[in-house]
Amino acid sequence: MQEQILKKVAIVGRPNVGKSSLFNRLARQRDAITSDISGTTRDVKRRIVTISENRDFEVIDTGGIDYSSELFTKVAAFALRAAEQADIILYMVDGKTLPSEEDKELFYKLQAMNKPLALVVNKIDNDKEEERYWEFLEFGAEATFPMSVSHNRYFNDFYAWMEEHIPVPEEEEEGLALREDEDALADPFAEIIRDINTVKEEEVDNQIRVAIIGRVNTGKSSLLNALLGEERSVVSDVAGTTIDPIDEMIEHNDYEITFIDTAGIRKRSKILGIEKYALTRTTEMLKKANLVLLILDSTTRISELDERVAGLIEEHRLACLIVLNKWDIKEDRSYEEVVDDIRDELKFLHYAPFITISAKTGLRVNKILDQVTDIYKRYTRRIPTSELNDTLREAIRRHHVPAHNGAVVNIKFATQYETKPPKIALISNRPEFIHFSYRRYLANFFRSKFDFEGVPLDIVARKRGQRVDEDE
Repeated sequence: MQEQILKKVAIVGRPNVGKSSLFNRLARQRDAITSDISGTTRDVKRRIVTISENRDFEVIDTGGIDYSSELFTKVAAFALRAAEQADIILYMVDGKTLPSEEDKELFYKLQAMNKPLALVVNKIDNDKEEERYWEFLEFGAEATFPMSVSHNRYFNDFYAWMEEHIPVPEEEEEGLALREDEDALADPFAEIIRDINTVKEEEVDNQIRVAIIGRVNTGKSSLLNALLGEERSVVSDVAGTTIDPIDEMIEHNDYEITFIDTAGIRKRSKILGIEKYALTRTTEMLKKANLVLLILDSTTRISELDERVAGLIEEHRLACLIVLNKWDIKEDRSYEEVVDDIRDELKFLHYAPFITISAKTGLRVNKILDQVTDIYKRYTRRIPTSELNDTLREAIRRHHVPAHNGAVVNIKFATQYETKPPKIALISNRPEFIHFSYRRYLANFFRSKFDFEGVPLDIVARKRGQRVDEDE
């Protein structure tokens, strides 16, 4: 039995008619996420969603059709190409305006493709406004639906029409292998995405929140002052001087970097009064951070308290740079011995790079900013689906997925469903039997192919249609 090919449903229309809102509404229907690939601000996005009786289909959100500029014209061409490759087309119009000749021309162009086509009249927010919907019947569409996506109104008839064109799936055959030559891993819109990427302007994500964290008296305030080039944080040899986290923003490499000089963390038995409050503030601050500078005293060995402090980074899944301060103080230990000690004691931060500095003398402090921006780029990186699955196939060829009690376990494909940190879902016939050690093998393999230095990488195993945020 061959795996059923999902129907593709393209949402098409001019800008600002609510296409993305309908896409999001459909995608939230049981949240069966398998992919999300962005192009420009007029995205081409795809998700697998489910409606009644486990009817799965792939919904495609296209860019607004607009010929007012060269870029918009190209995006419009890609939107029409997406419609040509789809099985079902939803043409959406703004129901708060009168039908336009441009909308009619576009609709008739889609109608000539001879495939199921519905006219969706959006922004009919109440019964009184429904009279505007009748104006659009002049399009002569096979199916016309009034709708208010924002108010979740008038969806019943629309879903009934969709069910007529989306088949109930046949029972999936167990043991489907990862196929290299078939369409399971092929991206029919890869060319469209590549073309859009050649002309797109990426959404700017240039605001980095950096937490400076470490146990007391490791030099966090001194480091902040060195980074900012002026004394904005009280420096003292008295442990616990810094109580309230201090936010300071600087610009570097077109990024806005907000540093937070956190209160020092000491053993709980020594936390008294206001310092206990400072520890709570530090923990709360980490929830809003993207990246952490873990400040360690290079003149001392890793302690249990260092390990507990570093554990907060793992808990919040943050990008990390380990900063070895006080490197100007001569010690008997070599760099290799210091690093080995840290790697041995802080195994869960295996992905974090090191930098040796002296906040007091300024040694290599200026290199921290470059490290921060480089790590953040990796933290926000999204791997193209085709590249990710090429790498997955290579990894599986080298080391096949172990069977479970004689039962074949297959990984059909992988998709990155989130960034900050990067999160990858493995779609499998038996996800519960993909052992932790094999997921770790794949994570290390992905790290060897893609640059994820300084960044945690999450890998989960799911069945097709299963929510990625469900507990394993």
